[in-house]
Amino acid sequence: MLPPSRQQVLRLYKHLIRYGNQLQLTDKSYFLGRVRREFRENCKETELHKIEFNFKRGETLLRKGRIL
Repeated sequence: MLPPSRQQVLRLYKHLIRYGNQLQLTDKSYFLGRVRREFRENCKETELHKIEFNFKRGETLLRKGRIL
């Protein structure tokens, strides 16, 4: 399987930020800070399986609407 492209990762980040701004029952600042921190910490990741895992984790969060 191919790793997600840079464009796909940026699109996921954008969607997660939008999702975070719409939250009502969760602390928005905590959620947005966590998303930003996760992306910042993993931006230099080179191992394919870790990149794919984190990408799928973000997609699942958006699809199911749950905080992981």
